[in-house]
Amino acid sequence: MDQDLEDLINTIVLDNYESLHKDICEVTQNDPLLHSVLSGVALGDRRTHSSFKRARVSAQNGEEMVSLALSQEILIKENPKSNSYLAETPLSSKLSFALPFVRFWFAFISPLYKGILEENYDEVHQKFSNHRQEFMHLLYEDLTKELLKLYFKEDPLKEIGSYWNHVIDIEIFATTISGKKIVGIVRSSKQKMKKSELAKLQKLCLDASLEIDTFVLFSKNGFSNELKALKGENLKLFTLKNFKALVA
Repeated sequence: MDQDLEDLINTIVLDNYESLHKDICEVTQNDPLLHSVLSGVALGDRRTHSSFKRARVSAQNGEEMVSLALSQEILIKENPKSNSYLAETPLSSKLSFALPFVRFWFAFISPLYKGILEENYDEVHQKFSNHRQEFMHLLYEDLTKELLKLYFKEDPLKEIGSYWNHVIDIEIFATTISGKKIVGIVRSSKQKMKKSELAKLQKLCLDASLEIDTFVLFSKNGFSNELKALKGENLKLFTLKNFKALVA
């Protein structure tokens, strides 16, 4: 943890490319079409249709590759929530990687293998620099869900994921064993989260006819005093210091 990330990528990943590539291919069956789809998922918005578009594959071929990835436990699939008042039009599922390293591999390593084999790592580091914030945000979001599993011990979570349909997209949606509904948002900006963010989330839930018991807000750089004053049974606020529980 005290070493430079770029140096670690060089020594642990890029210098060992051929060995890691062999291990990856044992799982993916070295299928070039599957590799393209996985790269499409790795840096996209996780929706199937946009992942197939990024990979430049047809919906049929894309779905076949997703089925293979699911069977190999490379990907995890999450289906959209539906509301009766919405038009009956297809919605894309969302895909995520079972292991963060495999997502890193197909985002920054697999597509740039030619340069890596020539021991030219500049393109990898440039691409990682360009996409680092969005790549890290999803990791942050995944960790928030793990933290919530620990936090709600008295009434354990029955499910946790996202909530989206034709008109809304909420990062965190969970239900407890007792049936309570929890929604939340994750922010990693340098600014403190303000009350307006909570108001937007509440409006989204109202538009979706969701009756929410608890709102959970995650902010890397804390909250405004106005928002902290609202903290209570129905509003939970989390900052980076709360993640110490995961390490413990």
